[in-house]
Parts: sequence; C-alpha cells; structure tokens
Amino acid sequence: MAKHDLDPNYLDPNYEPVVNHTENTPFHQVLSARMQRRTVMKGSVGAALASVMGLGLAGCGSDSNDSTTSSNVSSTDIGFRAVPTSTANEVVVPEGYSSEAFLPWGTPITGSYPAYKPDGTNTGAEQEQQMGMHHDGVHFFPIDLKAGGNSSSEGLLVMNHEYINQGALHANGATYVNDMRPADEVRKEIAAHGVSVVHIKRDTNGKWDIVFGSPFNRRITGNTEMDIRGPVRGYSKLITKYSPDATETRGTLNNCAMGPTPWGTYLAAEENWHGYFANGDATQPREQTRHGVGSSSRYDWELADSAADQYVRFNVSTIGATAADDYRNEANTYGYMVEIDPFTPESKPQKRTALGRFGHEGVIFAPAREGKPVVCYSGDDSRFEYIYKFVSSKPYYAATAGGYLLDEGTLYVARFNDDGSGDWLSLDLDDADFAAKVAAAEGTQVGDVQFDGFENQADVLLNTRLAADIAGATPMDRPEWGAVDPNSGQVYFTLTNNSRRTEEQVNAANPNANNRTGHIIRWSEEGNDHTATSFDWDIFVFAGEQGTETVVDDEVIVSLTDDNIFNSPDGLWFDYNGRLWIQTDGSDAAPYQNNMMLAANPETREIKRFFVGPVGCEVTGVVSTPDVKTMFVNIQHPDGNWPDSSDPRPRDATVIVTKDDGDVIGA
Repeated sequence: MAKHDLDPNYLDPNYEPVVNHTENTPFHQVLSARMQRRTVMKGSVGAALASVMGLGLAGCGSDSNDSTTSSNVSSTDIGFRAVPTSTANEVVVPEGYSSEAFLPWGTPITGSYPAYKPDGTNTGAEQEQQMGMHHDGVHFFPIDLKAGGNSSSEGLLVMNHEYINQGALHANGATYVNDMRPADEVRKEIAAHGVSVVHIKRDTNGKWDIVFGSPFNRRITGNTEMDIRGPVRGYSKLITKYSPDATETRGTLNNCAMGPTPWGTYLAAEENWHGYFANGDATQPREQTRHGVGSSSRYDWELADSAADQYVRFNVSTIGATAADDYRNEANTYGYMVEIDPFTPESKPQKRTALGRFGHEGVIFAPAREGKPVVCYSGDDSRFEYIYKFVSSKPYYAATAGGYLLDEGTLYVARFNDDGSGDWLSLDLDDADFAAKVAAAEGTQVGDVQFDGFENQADVLLNTRLAADIAGATPMDRPEWGAVDPNSGQVYFTLTNNSRRTEEQVNAANPNANNRTGHIIRWSEEGNDHTATSFDWDIFVFAGEQGTETVVDDEVIVSLTDDNIFNSPDGLWFDYNGRLWIQTDGSDAAPYQNNMMLAANPETREIKRFFVGPVGCEVTGVVSTPDVKTMFVNIQHPDGNWPDSSDPRPRDATVIVTKDDGDVIGA
C-alpha cells in the first residue's frame, strides 16, 4: 500500500462518518420545525434514591487522613459568580478560585522517567513511559478505596488519551521514506494513545505531585496485551494471527470518556477506532462497513517500515489463507469498554464484550444495590446512533463484586417515543420480540447491509449497531457522556450536535434540523428502577445563543443569557453533592468563544459558566476528590503554546482547580 493523502476529515477531532442509513423513524408524529429548542416535558421523578453509584456520597463524610474536615452539604445550589466568555489563551475560573496545569503530555510517570523534550525528539520507548496525548475522561480513586476509605489527599488519577497531534508529537511531524512510515514514529504514536495511571499526593501546602517510584504508576497503550471477555470471547470472527483462539488482542485506541465501576476499577471507552484500520479488499464485511472502516487509515500505521505484527495488524485486508494467518479480524477486537484495575498494575486489561461493540463514548453506572443487578448506560457517539443500557444477569454483592458482573447480562437500546415515554428494546436472541424482528429482517436490506441473519448472540454483540437498527431504536444527535443524578436517580445524556439531520429526520427527542448546538436529554426509569424496560424522558436544556429557550407546557423554564450560553455539550458529570457539570466541544466562534465548563442545578435548571479553556481546546473530563475541594479538568488539543508559553509545542494537560478559601467547589 502506498502513502495516501490523509482524508482532511481525519484532522477533525469530531469526525465520525454517517454510517447509519436505516432511517429508523419510530414515531407517527414529530415536533414541528417551529418548535426548535422547545419541547413538551414530563414531571420529575419522585422519591430520591437512598444511595449513589460507585463510591457513594463520599463527599458527605470526612477523611481522617486529610488536613481539613469536609464541610460538604447535599445542596445543589450554585454559589459563584459566572465567568464571561473568553478568547484568551489561558484558563479562566471565577473570582475566589485558582487553577494550575498539571501532568501535561510527555510528563514522565513510570519506568526510567525519561524527560520530556520540547523539540519532539523523544523516542517511542520514552513515550511509553510518559503521559499520553489528548487527555480525556478522568477519574480520581482514593488511595485507601479498597480499604473502604475516601482520602482526598492521595490517590490514583486515571485518564484516557484519545488521539494525537502528529505535528507536535514528532520533531518534523509525520514523515515517510519510500512511502513508508519510520517504525519508531509509529511506535511513538501508538504509545501516545491509551490510558495513564498516576499516583498523586497533596503535600501539607496543598500542592499536588506525582509519587515517583510508585508501583501504581502505569501506561496502558495501543499495544498493551489485553483479554477478550464476555460472550464474544472465542468467537470465530475475532480469530487473528496473534490470537488463533480469539481470546486476546493488543491495545486500546481512541479512548474518550470512561466510567468508574462500583468495585473500584476503570472502564475506558473505545470510540472512533474505525479510523485506525485499512482494508484494501474489494468488499468489506458488515462488521467494518457499519462502522466506517475504509481503504486507508488515519495515521498510516499499517505502512510502518517493519514487518513486526504490532504494525502489520492495522492492515485488515485479506492476505493469508485463513483468518489465523493475517489480521482481517483485528478491527473486530476493538469497539468495546476496556476494564483496567488501577490498584493491580500487573493485571491485564479486559475488553467487556457484553456491553456491545460500537463507538463507545463512555459508560455510567446506576447506583449499585446489594443483591440486585448492575446497570450501566453508554452512548454511541456518531450522528444518528443510539443509547444503550446493560443489565447484568448476576446480582451485585459489594464483598465479592468484580468485572465478571459485566460478562453476562442483557443489552438494551433506547426508543424515545413522542409522548415523553420510552422503551428499552432487548438485543438478545432469547427475547421473542427481538428474535421475531431478526427473522423478519433476514434477506432484506438494512441500511447499507444485506442482512443474512445472526449466527449467535456473539454475532449480535459484534454487530451491535446493526442489531439496534433492526430493533427499531431512535437515532440520536451524537449521544456522548452520560451521568446519573446521585439524589434523584435520573439519567442525563449529552446530545452534542448533528448538522446532518434534515427536517424530514427530526423526532421528538431530537427536534432540531441542522442541530449545530446540541441539547441534554434526561429520563427517569419506571418506578425508579434502573432495571426497568420503560422510562419517561424530557429535555433538560437546549444549548445555543442568548435567548435560546427550553419550554415546559408553554412556560419558559430556561432562557440562556450571557452567563450561560454554550454550544455542543459533551462532557457530563455529577459531583458528590449533586451539582451537574457540563463541558463543551463545539464552535469557538462568537458568541461562544473558547470551549467551557458550566455548573447546573438539576432541580432548578440554574446554569452558570464556571470555567473557560485556552484557545482551540476541548474542555473534557472532570472529577473531584471526595471532599469536592480539588477538581481535575482535562484540556485537549489546545492551540498555541499552552500551558507553557516558552514551549514551542502545545501540550494537553490536566487543570487543578481549587477554591482560595479551601471550601467546596461550586458551593
């Protein structure tokens, strides 16, 4: 294969090809065009849930290891003055708050701790020991979590590295010799992807730093050995030269958001993985076409000037006599949630296939209940794709819970009805309704796929998007991050934007044609039971310019002002007190300017801008310590020379935000 000119779309971090051509329209009626940014909404849920997801309301307690005592309250009030929009190449936070950059790309965190070189000459081996590029989803695990503690002064900060900037990564950008890529450049690019686990600690002066030499410090990259777990493990369509029994693979790529599990592990999402593979065959299997795998790849890794399989595997063309002789199935080992145990550095990451294979943006868990199934939600971040829910077959018991809970269960996809109700549609061949739809679809054209049935449940999960097409799910406007309200149990999802939606394609949950600014949807499961198969939904807020309205029964509930205009909501997180934090990845033109983060009161829908990032960045990934007194916010793909004006290269970094009086952030 010769060097190709990169598709300019691949230079757009938000590029996902539209590959859902089923035109699912599960409604008899839709809202009219004049109802843009206005919707009829249902009431809120009733009784608040008794406990919260994962770590619980850790912020409501105190930590004897900390120098201060938490003063958290359960209030969701917003107690800061909104910051204005900004075009400055710096981070802006409210009066009374401070911020500092932390752990920029290239920071040495493990191994021999090789120093970052601002001229771009770090090697591939050195990058494997340094912070990756394009920081994204992030979570703070208290160092004493496994012992039942909630330290806010020491812990493991775990974060994703979504993709790369080749121009900054190398001394002279990506290079080619005789139409081939130098192998060490490719190694470096693969190493800049993945996940970082960093042991950090706050000193007596409040300064955070790496715990150098800690055995927890770790890099998981695009070349790390991983296990395939769940129903797709051992399936013939995952056989490769590397794993003839289809039980293993290497690497995780394009990790966007994440999700902490109730048992203290980290799930990294594989989102736009399709762009890393190239298939030169005349025809491609549905496992590739329904996801957008093309004849060329994003970074030309398959053109490395090395015969090593770690590079050859990105060519998914049919080359050998059988699947065990080449990497035609390599792309089928991507598109999952990847479980990483940050407290067990020698452990192998696990790809949890029962949660489905698609463009996972992230995953969010409902509150874990003793003796009840585990429930989690995930969005497929592409235009006209879907929102999913997984319900485990086995019950959760805190004393023994682990990743095995994610290997058996039922995967559902959401249908949002125009009357404000919704249904979870099973994607299980043992479900009579789904099996009947599959049987009826056999021999027909489903979108771009001539459907010839599913071999088994593993085939369903490998082709989750196709299964959802057949089930009749609602095509959404790029569902990205989700969050569960720790007080009410309501589930929120960002619908970032969809400029491709036409007037003929609008539906009640996505009522705006040419939706360039996005909105946030939320729902309440029937009976406040997250395992339920029906729900009631509304739209929490429409993003947009000043004056954009969100309306309930002809009453304006939200009207955006200069204090809270925003576009393209992306990151979403509830802090341990129940404030909702909204991050953006959209247009940085007027009136929005640089991307930002806002705080929202879910009860009153009050929204205020809290944080504005530097020029050209996406604000993505947010978490706090359990006492909610230190906040970590990730800045991805900044332009210019941020965070160090003397550095010739922009560097993705985490921003630490604190309140000057040491109190709770946002209160």
